[in-house]
Amino acid sequence: MEGDENAREEFYHLAVSAGVEVVGQLKAPRDRPDPRYLVGGGKVEETAALVKTEGADLVLVNARLTPVQERNLARQLKCGVLDRTTLILDIFAQRARSHEGKLQVELAQLRHLSTRLVRGWTHLERQRGGIGLRGPGETQLETDRRLLGDRIRQLTARLGKVAQRREQGRRARSRSDIPLVALVGYTNAGKSTLFNRMTSSTVMARDQLFATLDPTVRRIEGLDGSAMLLSDTVGFIRDLPPELIAAFKATLEETLSANLVVHVIDGADPDRLGHQAVVDEVLDDIGAGDLPRLRVFNKVDATDHATGLERDEDGIVTSVWVSALTGDGLPALEQALLERVGGGLIRRRICLPVNCGRLRAQLFEIGAVREESIDDQGDSHLTVEISRRDAELLTRLDGRDGKLAFDLLLH
Repeated sequence: MEGDENAREEFYHLAVSAGVEVVGQLKAPRDRPDPRYLVGGGKVEETAALVKTEGADLVLVNARLTPVQERNLARQLKCGVLDRTTLILDIFAQRARSHEGKLQVELAQLRHLSTRLVRGWTHLERQRGGIGLRGPGETQLETDRRLLGDRIRQLTARLGKVAQRREQGRRARSRSDIPLVALVGYTNAGKSTLFNRMTSSTVMARDQLFATLDPTVRRIEGLDGSAMLLSDTVGFIRDLPPELIAAFKATLEETLSANLVVHVIDGADPDRLGHQAVVDEVLDDIGAGDLPRLRVFNKVDATDHATGLERDEDGIVTSVWVSALTGDGLPALEQALLERVGGGLIRRRICLPVNCGRLRAQLFEIGAVREESIDDQGDSHLTVEISRRDAELLTRLDGRDGKLAFDLLLH
């Protein structure tokens, strides 16, 4: 099972988030899983002894169990056994508040249940025997399988209608020309706290995993007159059950319509690089991997790092260090949003090939050029400050100039 200390700590917090009182923990590193129990027989005996000593009535396993492994462990340990997937599904079921969230969680639970219907439910197993001796067990199993399939189809259809309404809302926002910024991040990175700070909202924000599931869209307050919308949605976690990704796909796809994806990262977490990789992988899975992205390192108050902006060699803001809890660094984040998607000035260091004289002339004509140098090949290296509106007008230039204006100034 998980040998990484960070993974074990995360699993402990998952258990606490589910309302479990943890009375003991055991490590069970293995090179390959045992097909019967996942772990070896000796570790099963050790676990059974701990269960008896502590009077535990539930064992949580930080791995995805097969139906056979789950059943065998429950028999040997003489108590309930839940794997990582079932635990996360239970947390989601507790957290869901909206109609859509409840439908999504139920669909994920039923999809998970359907994978273990045949062997997991021992009272429904087919009776052994030849022709004419199959008995009512098979009939009951087929009935349950059919009812489960019917409910999954009903939920899928209802979520499809919800997704249509969500798409209508996205179209309405698109017609209003108000930019949308999507907050994404690992669970408990502080997305909801940051969301509340920036929008003066009261979305539930607690120091626990998956404190909020339901997506929320609000207007960002105080952006120098520039209108901008901010969306908050469910946090990610490593080994997120595929049933949940499938069920929450419509919610996650809210990110696809965003002008900018703001990846909120716990700057004080020693495993932040691993968490970043998990979020990047999920964004790739839903088709949002190529969207413009800004990294926001939160909880700077718990680190030695200073608040403020970080830019790349072209002058584009790539990351911001803030504290959503104290509000430190939020002005820098607002400046970054204005530069990347808002109505503020875009500051860039760009290179124009020698055959893009028309775009160069336009930049000089609107007074956007602050500094210029020309290299040995005749290419122009410009430092520009330009409003987003003027940059968008330049993208309408014919041919290569317009495309280059978009790539250099707006992407």
